[in-house]
Amino acid sequence: MEKKLVAELEALAAKIRINSIEAIRKVGSGHIGGALSIADLLAVLYGKQMVYDPRNPHWEKRDRLVLSKGHAGPALYSTLAAVGFFPEEWLWTLNEGGTKLPSHPDRTKTPGVDATTGSLGQGTSLAAGIATGLKLQGSENYVYLIVGDGELNEGQCWEAFQYLAHFKLNHCIVIIDENKKQLDGTTEEILNPFDLTRKMQAFGFATQKIKGDDLAAIDQAIEEAKKVEDQAVCIVLDTIKGQGVKFFEEMEANHSVKFNSEAVQQATDQALTELRKGCE
Repeated sequence: MEKKLVAELEALAAKIRINSIEAIRKVGSGHIGGALSIADLLAVLYGKQMVYDPRNPHWEKRDRLVLSKGHAGPALYSTLAAVGFFPEEWLWTLNEGGTKLPSHPDRTKTPGVDATTGSLGQGTSLAAGIATGLKLQGSENYVYLIVGDGELNEGQCWEAFQYLAHFKLNHCIVIIDENKKQLDGTTEEILNPFDLTRKMQAFGFATQKIKGDDLAAIDQAIEEAKKVEDQAVCIVLDTIKGQGVKFFEEMEANHSVKFNSEAVQQATDQALTELRKGCE
């Protein structure tokens, strides 16, 4: 990518992080760790790779995104606001009564949300179904499925993956956010996932593993996935829970953060100051 585009994507990723944190802090608590770990991915998707029209959210020729790890909804909302699907002011109503931005994405409430998710595992089947429908229609558009590594404890994910691989639905790009932590601890200690890259390859996927904070590498991996014609495709992102904000990266219980102490508030203020420099 050209340096100018890289700088634009870096600024977008920073804005996604800033607004995700601010929206969650206003509520008082929320899923910061898993939202921050996909900020760079969302910046590449909506800043370069995806086909969409924020003025026409239901445009038939758009690409679709399924955020199966629906608890990372604030990151998706921050992205959609940044690219013009709705006013940024909506972000400050996150999870309030009557909001259009519930804690987990709901396609009936939020412009730009293609799938209602949050019950972990189900997004994989939704993406497989959407990809099947698009293929039957002769559409060349892509479905991007973002699934968490802890979520892969659900058997439904592997049924959907087997389906995608069998029917070679290469226009459904599976992206695994391997941030190595889930609600109650590390994925290794809760239910060891072993080597996800090799597992996806064994399921029949053309699989790449890349650093999840490398914008150019994410972009290149998607480009390579789009070249595959006779196989299902998967990208494993090697990420850190709370990625991009040292304070949240180092917080042990960073799946869902509570802003109930002065120390957390002060550290957050400092982190936001640093992030805003990236938007200048």
